[in-house]
Amino acid sequence: MGAEPARHTWTVAAADAGVRLDRFLTERKVLGTRSQIHRLIAEGCVRIGDRPVKPGTSLRAGDAIVVEPPAAPPVRAKAAPIALDVLLEDAHLLAINKPAGLVVHPAPGHWQDTLVSALLHRWSSVPEGFDPSRLGIVHRLDKDTSGVLLIARTPAALADLGDQFRRREISKDYLALVWGAPRQARGVVDQPIGRHPVQRKKMAVSARGRVATTRYEVVERLGRIALVRAHPETGRTHQIRVHLAAIGHPVVADSLYARGHPGQADLIARQALHAEAIAFRHPGTGERLRIEAPLPDDFAAALAALRG
Repeated sequence: MGAEPARHTWTVAAADAGVRLDRFLTERKVLGTRSQIHRLIAEGCVRIGDRPVKPGTSLRAGDAIVVEPPAAPPVRAKAAPIALDVLLEDAHLLAINKPAGLVVHPAPGHWQDTLVSALLHRWSSVPEGFDPSRLGIVHRLDKDTSGVLLIARTPAALADLGDQFRRREISKDYLALVWGAPRQARGVVDQPIGRHPVQRKKMAVSARGRVATTRYEVVERLGRIALVRAHPETGRTHQIRVHLAAIGHPVVADSLYARGHPGQADLIARQALHAEAIAFRHPGTGERLRIEAPLPDDFAAALAALRG
């Protein structure tokens, strides 16, 4: 689950001929202190062709130095007694109403206290055949997006639901409060999405991105803000947030895509986006199901304030 260690290579220039290996590597300032470099050499992580390598090895012009630090031990999620709002649970799947603020998958900077931690506590052990870092989580919601989320209870259910997502047989409905109100009561945003060229935490509409389509409809106009229902037909990262911002109606309080809009924190403290419902074929029975997640208190309070 940790990042892969960086591999470094250098070719020794004539000016560095005769320099000690440990001094050469220390001066590159990418491998840590001299004592850390000595440890890498002792562990066999430094090579110069077929030559024996010691900290005091004298370098020759043209030597090819390769440093491959050992892989870091995996960071494993720990079980945590995080309460889950369960919408449905049986032998095949679990559906929850994810609260805003809960990270779904462990990742750098947030290894613990995720949905995976909650599932480890709920299930007491990892079901056979599951990746311990993902368990049976079929899809994801952004940290500050609330709403319905599906989790498979068996590898067979995980494979079935994954196939339904790939074939676009699963439909999802989201509710969002957005700045301004689209002129049309209904519309489609059909613009590819890729990584932002400068801000790596953001996504953006990009001709070099992947195909992305979002249908939307205006549910209610509330002055400067509108309640919109969005139906993503593809599953790109931040898709709804990027597409609504692209048509000039970013999600209220979205720290990435709605900067510059006034009064956001007074209304709601996180992006006003909620996964309202999901419809799919049950992996065990084949029955078509629709599961709905009620609005959380902060979103409901924001709506009430706008209506009042």
